[in-house]
Amino acid sequence: MIHATAIVDGTAKLADDCEVGPYSIIGAEVEIGAGSVIGPHVVIKGPTKIGKNNRIFQFASVGEDPQDLKYAGETTQLHIGDNNIVREYATINRGTKDGGALTKIGSNNLLMAYIHIAHDCQIGDNTVFANGASLAGHVSVGDHAILAGFACVHQFCTVGEHAFVGLNSVANRDVPPFMMVVGNYAEARGINKNGLRRRDFNEETIGALHRAYLALVRQRGDRSQAMASLQPLADEFKEVRRFIDFIASSERGIVR
Repeated sequence: MIHATAIVDGTAKLADDCEVGPYSIIGAEVEIGAGSVIGPHVVIKGPTKIGKNNRIFQFASVGEDPQDLKYAGETTQLHIGDNNIVREYATINRGTKDGGALTKIGSNNLLMAYIHIAHDCQIGDNTVFANGASLAGHVSVGDHAILAGFACVHQFCTVGEHAFVGLNSVANRDVPPFMMVVGNYAEARGINKNGLRRRDFNEETIGALHRAYLALVRQRGDRSQAMASLQPLADEFKEVRRFIDFIASSERGIVR
């Protein structure tokens, strides 16, 4: 299951059925779970833990040192969950001491060709990063979020669950959950209605989120009053509650 031309460090721990393709390099302190397939010419550097049933395509660089001038060789980690697809030329860096020393990616994510996930990023489950999408350091991305091709997210920003960041967009502020943003710099374009429908959100929930969006994002009045007026809606729809709470807790401000 390990090609004769592959180089696997003696401290690496690979499941018995893990496949490693030609000319790949598996470094020290790398762990790879059962059912995972590592293609040819892949470099994985540790400490990195990769779960079960992941597929990493050729020329990907996984677990390399962070691209941070403050990094001085200290031990930091990358953790990747289960059932992820990492396509060609993707680059995923380990964390830094100042960022908690950990970059973490959940499960069931599709990370397409040429994507970049920088140090200390925290990625949820079921996300899609289209070709060339990039995260600066310390970015968080919630479950089911989608970054279209060549979308970029500024350091320390958060992209909420079920959000959509459009083609060539640059998000330099937080993107609330369930919302769609487009442009350079990104601007709010409404609730991600099509995406929510594809995930079986009902029309009542989508309508409630739209009302919250109009009150908190499109209107420029007193936000505290708008939040107070939305409390009955938040009590009825947990998604509206998450939308309100995200905006209330944002430290960078939200895309509007």
